[in-house]
Amino acid sequence: MWIVVTLLLHSILNVASEDLQSSLYFVNGSLQEVVFASTMGTLLPCPASGNPPATLRWYLATGEEMYDVPGIRHVHPNGTLQIFPFPPSSFNNLIHDNSYHCTAENPSGKIRSQDIHIKAVLREPYTVRVEDQKAMRGNVAVFKCIIPSSVETYITVVSWEKDTVSLVSGSASWLGACSLSAASLHSEYRQAI
Repeated sequence: MWIVVTLLLHSILNVASEDLQSSLYFVNGSLQEVVFASTMGTLLPCPASGNPPATLRWYLATGEEMYDVPGIRHVHPNGTLQIFPFPPSSFNNLIHDNSYHCTAENPSGKIRSQDIHIKAVLREPYTVRVEDQKAMRGNVAVFKCIIPSSVETYITVVSWEKDTVSLVSGSASWLGACSLSAASLHSEYRQAI
């Protein structure tokens, strides 16, 4: 009887000490989005770790295990996901604008990070233009800055100018991020715009 109790106590203590020595944890659980320039690429470490060292794997949002695509996407032995720089013609939604998550697994079990959205911003030429408007003298004219949708999230209108001369003065005012209201425009500005 004493032998059974001793063996039972010994096995409970061994399990408890193994539990204290084995763990899985998140290093940075708050990472939700990574935005990067297509000309630069990005490195994304798996935000999980463990003791003993965990096996780290990356998955697409669909749950499909991620595989290497030579010269485009690679998972390093330390669990870091690398997206290589690429030209705009090589953009692929599945790789460059998608959600990923990683898992860490060791004898303690398995944990999964939250989804991390990776979004590449293409570095390509774009043109910003002013939408044509007409107004009678003395009335209000609202001018809209037209920014291509592919870059509008990353662009901020900081001034309205004609030939490097600021158009915002006196009676003109901003209406939101991309509109200019001019209650009474100087004649030179009316003709230019």
